[in-house]
Amino acid sequence: MTTPPRFFHGTVTALENVALARGTYRLRLASSELARAIAPGQFVMLRFPDRLDPLLGRAFALMDTVRDEHGQPHAIDIGYYVVGKMTRLLERLRPGDRLSVWGPLGKPFPRYDGVRELVLIAGGIGQTPFLALAQRALGLVGYSNQPARRECEQVRLVYGTRTADLLASVEDFQRLGVVVHICTEDGSAGYAGLVTDLLAELPRPQRGDYWVACGPMPMLRAVAKLAQDWQVPCHVSLESPMACGTGICYSCVTPVRSLDGWDYARVCLDGPIFDACQIAWDKI
Repeated sequence: MTTPPRFFHGTVTALENVALARGTYRLRLASSELARAIAPGQFVMLRFPDRLDPLLGRAFALMDTVRDEHGQPHAIDIGYYVVGKMTRLLERLRPGDRLSVWGPLGKPFPRYDGVRELVLIAGGIGQTPFLALAQRALGLVGYSNQPARRECEQVRLVYGTRTADLLASVEDFQRLGVVVHICTEDGSAGYAGLVTDLLAELPRPQRGDYWVACGPMPMLRAVAKLAQDWQVPCHVSLESPMACGTGICYSCVTPVRSLDGWDYARVCLDGPIFDACQIAWDKI
């Protein structure tokens, strides 16, 4: 009988902090408790244990779990893009440095059993949670004490950034057997234009396909509109500033449709994965 995953709150050691692209890093944190419990789509909160600025933690999505020589999960990888005070401090981390962490938090991606093609649509740093999802969906890795099993026939990644040197982890997806399409707004690599422009140029979805999107809110809104027009089921993974990650502070709410019109849902507790049709896009 497997032990159910548990919530972890403690101080962990950084094992690696590796550049993936300009301003984009993969941070590896030693924690067998987190690695055994966390699933694709979930996130952790990080803060520096010896600093009061920044005072509050920051949310970072799971990129992948790491296994030891015996095949046991012993660490987690997160991806981040250097954009503010917290990430500038993370950029300076060296192996052996310590961080406070709590998680796993949020709801994971649901299973996509029976899906013909799972299309992952990423903008900016939005590819981060898709590496683990692709591995799980293809039956290559099991997460959260669950055995590996294949969920879908094929995984496709549609990934866009502003320019070529911001593209990260493309080879990692290709090694998994994921069909990869890339685009850049300045045309320096792949298709020239927005990721939603590239998505519209690809063959129309077929019955049994499913979209999952993660990236800037305008991109998610455009993907949701296209999915609605083409009648494709679609999930979105929302990125929202949050203070606690556990649903207490209500700082990460997003408008969702309800029987009375619309209401607020907490991204940290009710998400971060939402059905695209559930979001009240006109209220954002």
